[in-house]
Amino acid sequence: MRLPFPERVSLVPVVVFATVLCTLQIYQGTAPLFSLCSFLFIIVAAIAFNVAGGITRPSGAYILSFAVLAVIVGLTWKAVVGEPADSNLQAPMVTIEVYLASMCSMLGAVFVSRRLTTKRALLANFVTDQSMQSATMGCLVTGLVLSITLALVSASARGPGTILSALLQLNRFLSMAIFLGVIHAIRRSGGTSSVSLPVLIAGGVTFVLGVLGFSKEGMITPFVCWLVAAASQRYKVSLPQIAGGIFVTFFIFHYLVPYSQYGRNYGASSSADNLDVSIAMMSDLGAVRREYEGIEVEDEQDELVRGYFTNHQGFLDRLQMIGPDDGLNALTESGTVEGLTPLYIGFANLVPHFIWKNKPSMNPGNFYAHQMGYLADEDDTTGISFSPAGEAFHLMRWTGVLIVAPLLWIMLFAWFDSLCGDVRKSPWGLLIMVVFAHTAPEGGIGIVIYTLGYGTIALVFAAFAATYLMPIFGEIVGGPNRRTVRLADHVKQPLRPRPVDPPATVAG
Repeated sequence: MRLPFPERVSLVPVVVFATVLCTLQIYQGTAPLFSLCSFLFIIVAAIAFNVAGGITRPSGAYILSFAVLAVIVGLTWKAVVGEPADSNLQAPMVTIEVYLASMCSMLGAVFVSRRLTTKRALLANFVTDQSMQSATMGCLVTGLVLSITLALVSASARGPGTILSALLQLNRFLSMAIFLGVIHAIRRSGGTSSVSLPVLIAGGVTFVLGVLGFSKEGMITPFVCWLVAAASQRYKVSLPQIAGGIFVTFFIFHYLVPYSQYGRNYGASSSADNLDVSIAMMSDLGAVRREYEGIEVEDEQDELVRGYFTNHQGFLDRLQMIGPDDGLNALTESGTVEGLTPLYIGFANLVPHFIWKNKPSMNPGNFYAHQMGYLADEDDTTGISFSPAGEAFHLMRWTGVLIVAPLLWIMLFAWFDSLCGDVRKSPWGLLIMVVFAHTAPEGGIGIVIYTLGYGTIALVFAAFAATYLMPIFGEIVGGPNRRTVRLADHVKQPLRPRPVDPPATVAG
């Protein structure tokens, strides 16, 4: 079976799925109007995905991540557990209407952005097949040095305004090593292999650093990077690989997610300081899971922390933003409208710290959680994630959803589609796709500004470094590239018959 990398989705199965879900919701007691909005959201999301060019473009990846990870997974699993889709919500109709209006805004934004996107990707000619192996090795070495350095230093040493802080935001080299390594392995082998030693090292180090930092994103990223890169090349997976993927997915959801959540209660400021705690917890993941489940059962008695589902659903609680967004929407409906100040601060924070040392800062997730009454007054670190739709509505109600958010999405889609183009031909869009998988569903609308600024710097820096610097480092470490000889190179051409000498003329 070849991994899918759809340029578009057929609307027929989408309509069938949406109809079945809508019918099931009504049967379970959901208000018909809520179910209708859920149905329309899924249909509009599919249309927007197709208009964007599917997952072959960064804009399509953003729309897919938002639709699936913020809304559709939550609605679907709610039906699976047999609960009405509008239960456990404070403002259910406002919440689903905000989602539907936001998806309509995304459709309009991608329609406009396609007309602003350059026909030729700005980073199209960076890294050729001939230099990909050296670029992979260079990214691996650079990523190892930076990641290990950043993991060993304390949080204060990599605080705002420091060199390490800048490197932390620019360090995407291990992910790029996985992308480039997987693509190179597939192309070099003719599709028979998708991994190489640099891919294994880069993925292993990223996973270990995620374990030491109790980071779900860090632990999942290597597998997502491999999957995205392999799918972009339509890699054909075998049955053992499918079985291995199912096992890895189960292991992550069943053990590593509880490990991450529970371990953060004991984690220190640096990954090196977490080594002893991590070893102790990893040696008995079953006990860690039981402890985590006990905490969740206690939380279910607290109305403030109860989520979208009546009973905690483990990792699935975090594969939807309906619960958090609903609380923020209810706050907005009560009269607390924030205005555009968070966006002004977001643009101000694009100015480097060494230029503007006292620039204003804001943690929207923490600030909104305080407004909602979820955190103690002295807690200035904990934050709650909200989707772009929820934050846009909180900023300016329907003006935020229908005008402010689409303007930001037009800039985001047009810019990164112009930079990356078709991600099947150029690897740079794969990096942005992985970023969008995290920020599109739960980064709020303010993260769009950050991505336009620092996301662009990180992407362009990675592209230039991988193109001009990393091949040099790679050849120093791994030696010069050797030309890969394919079977086609040895196909012999048919021998031409040797010309026959003309007969000698006899003088006479």
